[in-house]
Amino acid sequence: MSAHLPAHTSSTGGSPAPRRVRVHHLAEAKARGEKLTMLTAYDAVTARIFDGAGIDMLLVGDSIGNTMHGHATTLPVTVDDMIPAARGVARATRRALVVVDLPFGSYEAGPEQALATGVRILKETGAHAVKIEGGKRVAAQIRALTDAGIPVVGHLGFTPQSENLLGGPRVQGRGDDAAEVLSEDAVAVAEAGAVALVLEMVPVEVAARVTEILRIPTIGIGAGVQCDGQVLVWTDLAGMTEWSPRFAKRFAEIGTALGQAVADYAAEVRDGSFPDDDHSFAQ
Repeated sequence: MSAHLPAHTSSTGGSPAPRRVRVHHLAEAKARGEKLTMLTAYDAVTARIFDGAGIDMLLVGDSIGNTMHGHATTLPVTVDDMIPAARGVARATRRALVVVDLPFGSYEAGPEQALATGVRILKETGAHAVKIEGGKRVAAQIRALTDAGIPVVGHLGFTPQSENLLGGPRVQGRGDDAAEVLSEDAVAVAEAGAVALVLEMVPVEVAARVTEILRIPTIGIGAGVQCDGQVLVWTDLAGMTEWSPRFAKRFAEIGTALGQAVADYAAEVRDGSFPDDDHSFAQ
């Protein structure tokens, strides 16, 4: 973890609370060439672990629909789904900047709708910023949120809420024309006041170009190492899924370990070896 971002300190043994990562720290990190880290989180248990590990930003993503609710896409996710998850994440973190996705249908109607959704999320969760998908078409929404004091993270490239229009999870920005459109959208998002920009499934060269021309940091997911930071869905990182996308490195196989732990538990219950004396109480 960078020494220039707020330092991570232990939350045990009466140690003082670490300083919170704020939006100005993101721009400062980019200016110094320091990489930013982001992970998704959907509950207090995992958020506390990730925050304790020093992750800079926690994204309460509408990917909760795929990872936690069993949906095939993010489209069914509602604001009412997002708020309890975001509340748990925000309550569990002491250092990370907590960002919450505005789900499909909660901002597309225009700036007034986006502002109402953003205000509700921040008031009811304790989160610090929201994320919104799209470029020029949502610039007015980003500006309205920013003007109201709500930090916004943008999202370009493959935008899951538009997957029916995009033809599924496909790389975006290939070809000169598409790359130019993506760059123009990135500039529009930044000029509207966004504090950072997620680039998903974008060619390395295009992401590098966008990163170069923007003053705000880019956060890549399937967009190459030249972005100013990276984000992953935590269940991909931890090996909790049967399949992970190409860009998602599995840093552990926790799903396999958890499955074995559950199998061991079931076996000991069935053969009567659990609970034993060490896990029981005498009169």
